[in-house]
Amino acid sequence: MSELPVSEARAMYRRQSRHFGGSTVEMEAVADLAAAGPGGPIPLRLYRPQGLGQELGQRPAPALVYLHGGGWVLGDLESHDKVCRQIAARAGVAVVAVDYRLAPEHPAPAAAEDAIAAFGWIADSAAALGLDPARLAVGGDSAGGSLAAVVAIAARDAGLPLRGQVLIYPSTDNRLDPDLYPSRRRNAAVPPLTWEMVRYFHARHMPDPALALDWRASPILVPDASRLAPALLIGGARDVLHDEGEAYADRLATSGVPVERKTFPGMVHGFIELGGVIAAAADALDLIADWLRRRL
Repeated sequence: MSELPVSEARAMYRRQSRHFGGSTVEMEAVADLAAAGPGGPIPLRLYRPQGLGQELGQRPAPALVYLHGGGWVLGDLESHDKVCRQIAARAGVAVVAVDYRLAPEHPAPAAAEDAIAAFGWIADSAAALGLDPARLAVGGDSAGGSLAAVVAIAARDAGLPLRGQVLIYPSTDNRLDPDLYPSRRRNAAVPPLTWEMVRYFHARHMPDPALALDWRASPILVPDASRLAPALLIGGARDVLHDEGEAYADRLATSGVPVERKTFPGMVHGFIELGGVIAAAADALDLIADWLRRRL
């Protein structure tokens, strides 16, 4: 993929999700929406699982705001449609997927700005959407896990209620140094996210390396990690990003943030998107669902 033009890489990523993502779970309702954002409307998709209707007078639903992965360059509402449906159905919560701006058309910090704006809009519009603003969580995988961590920080700073953050093999440190974390060397040649692919994403998302020092790109560099929402961190032992995810979990824990974590032995980056071919994906989704039910 690192040898493809961006347009072809995006198409390949969507095909991978369609072919290997497993079954498409039926929802009670799916609605495409848009949030006001700094660069224009931000497309959203609201999933309501079976048994979580929006009839008049029904209690507002808890919800997970989900940010897709793809290195800030790939991914959209379609690439993670199956993942969002699985989480909604297993957890019994609404899921709102966010289609933030991508690089290289919109380099950092555009994605972070959209993620923060979308969460704020969802929180403000919760009543109209049939959602409970007091029972919101944020989550995402890979680049989306990074953005979820960023949203959690921004929510704290803005005084917005947030029940939890689900960080699935997140990118937490965008300083492009292979020696910062051992897994960057140990798993550098393990597909799909090789160190070569990390560099491909970095060159497009962060043309100015100094941007990596901004916590919106590298949440592990936030000056204060205290008082953040409780976190669930999921990683794969064969992932190039594994150790920076663990380092971020350590940072949260030492700052007094409740953290639960699970590393799946032998799992590569992106495994949660491969539910049709990797059994551990179902285990990870069940873990996320159980955690969300307890938090929301």
